[in-house]
Amino acid sequence: MLVLRAIRFADLPALLSLAGRVGPGMTTLKADPDALARRIVTAEASFAGTIAPTERDYVFVLENTRNGDIGGVSAIKAAVGLDEAFYSFRLGQLVHSSREIGVYSNKKTLFLSNDLTGCAELRTLFLDPSHRQGHNGKLLSKGRLMFAASFVDLLPDVLCAELRGYLRPDGTSPFWESLGQHFFKMDFSVADDHSGGGAKSFIAELMPRFPIYADFLTEEAQTVIGRVHASTEPARRMLEQEGMAYEGLVDIFDAGPVVQGHIRHLRITKESTLAIAYPVPDGTRALHAGAPQLVCNTRLADFRAIVTDAAPAFGRLSLTHEECAALAVDAGNPVRVATLKPGNIAHGQPT
Repeated sequence: MLVLRAIRFADLPALLSLAGRVGPGMTTLKADPDALARRIVTAEASFAGTIAPTERDYVFVLENTRNGDIGGVSAIKAAVGLDEAFYSFRLGQLVHSSREIGVYSNKKTLFLSNDLTGCAELRTLFLDPSHRQGHNGKLLSKGRLMFAASFVDLLPDVLCAELRGYLRPDGTSPFWESLGQHFFKMDFSVADDHSGGGAKSFIAELMPRFPIYADFLTEEAQTVIGRVHASTEPARRMLEQEGMAYEGLVDIFDAGPVVQGHIRHLRITKESTLAIAYPVPDGTRALHAGAPQLVCNTRLADFRAIVTDAAPAFGRLSLTHEECAALAVDAGNPVRVATLKPGNIAHGQPT
């Protein structure tokens, strides 16, 4: 079965292999063994609680417990913009009017901002094509929300996610060509790589800080502001269903939307409950089977999450021995439970 768990240094070869299969646009997962090794070291220290909460980078991998294959990776950056400025464009409007000549115009603007400074960020979501089936994608993505619900005191109030913006089939960005390229004098992919690699000072040095009128951009560039890449549309819908929303911030490179939400107000945080693990033999829990559930243990150092069809009853959650092993829980240990999809509330103990 598949389990989402905290990354370990032994996962470096598998992570490097995944990074080699990532397409353009994901700057936080480059096939650089040294950078990936440093990131895993930081992640291990994050789960161990040996570095400051604001410095933590919680990285998770999706593992097949039967053969050890790693099929995906996802992460939560505990706080952005505290060591290097984190930039986005805020959409606004400026009104120009003259009673004397009878002219009134309302102009859309883009203003360089650091509004997300200090927010936690969902990032580095990649599921290998060979694993894109069943509930694997939801486990990889929503398992992070179960982690956030379990450790709200270790994270800031607001969680954000930059969604990949619209790109042409050849990988070019109409927004970048109409705006950023005039100031940076480099291709979209080069600028995006610089930013993803941590070098962000060039943004402050080269990007104009005065409002930019959207009317000055090409019509194609204007139409893609706040628009996601076709492959990212399912991720946007899923995050919005969980309580995150687009509030007028977009990525400065491709104008992809930024969604955000208060962790304590997210659907999984509000609806998840605590139950007691109750091991049962395979095939004996049919009476308590129901809608797919996300289940995680409650340990920071060895966080694990799975999807099961068991529903909590009377404060207990029936788990097979394989599921208990995947979660690293024994009889009587607490687990957090939430329905995989919105609509059905799990019934355990209130959190």
